[in-house]
Amino acid sequence: MLALSSANAAEPALSAADTLNATQRAKPVTPQTGGPNVLRAQVLLDRAHFSPGEMDASYGSNMHQAIRGFQKLHQLPLTGNVDAATWQALERDDAPVLAVYTLTAQDVAGPYVPVPSDMAGKAKLPALGYANLAEALGERFHCSPELLRRLNPGKKLNKVGEQLLVPNVAIIKPLPKAASILVDAKEGTLTLLDAGGMPFAQFPASTGSQHDPLPEGRWQVRGVATNPEYRYNPKLFWDAKAGDTKARIAAGPNNPVGLAWIDLSKEHYGIHGTPEPGKIGKTQSHGCIRLTNWDVMQVVRAVARGAAVLLQAG
Repeated sequence: MLALSSANAAEPALSAADTLNATQRAKPVTPQTGGPNVLRAQVLLDRAHFSPGEMDASYGSNMHQAIRGFQKLHQLPLTGNVDAATWQALERDDAPVLAVYTLTAQDVAGPYVPVPSDMAGKAKLPALGYANLAEALGERFHCSPELLRRLNPGKKLNKVGEQLLVPNVAIIKPLPKAASILVDAKEGTLTLLDAGGMPFAQFPASTGSQHDPLPEGRWQVRGVATNPEYRYNPKLFWDAKAGDTKARIAAGPNNPVGLAWIDLSKEHYGIHGTPEPGKIGKTQSHGCIRLTNWDVMQVVRAVARGAAVLLQAG
């Protein structure tokens, strides 16, 4: 297996996220910025339950919405930038943003199996597990495999005992129960609200398309399934390939609905995970609400049957 290597040796070391001096730490995070300060903000937002999605140390649309959601909760100006006031609120969480993870024998052994792109190929697999360890670690630490490479130049993923620098997300606290869920297609977000209608957590979401628009209205959670099987029916998809037939897809993180399915009272619609976390909030869906696997698992633990779900186009 290839060693992890830095994509650009000229960029500031991401490993400096916890050792930045006061001036560096206070630097605003704005569009088109990147590096250790952006990574620091992403980890702190994630731990505050305003998910930036797949962390990559770059400012993108998902991070923009996460910052705005966090600012709204803390009654700060909605700039979409991590300015001085937003840094002050985020850094009330003073735990390190990076941690050391030691690869275990189980990590290295897998099993890992390449995942076919077509449904017929997926249906032949007994489980839809991870394709490789970089993908598995990316999901565990809420980041892209490329970010892991940049954090760990020269490190190997086939060596038991190898110590890797990773986003410190294992300390994220469980969410309280949500009374309702708000999905906003214009903003590309799913927000959890308490009984008083106040938001307390937000996640980037893919929310439909021109062919399969988000079904606006007020619905309810009918049930929750974790590690679900997926039943593919080509008749439900406008872009199904000629010759496609119904198929049963085994459970696993690379299953088309990921690690969880939250069933809605609107037939054939739900909130679910995804095998492609980097595309959340950036590509369209077939009408359902898609989250990263780690975000959907947080939502699963925070909702119960009967919770209200408001879907709006914005």
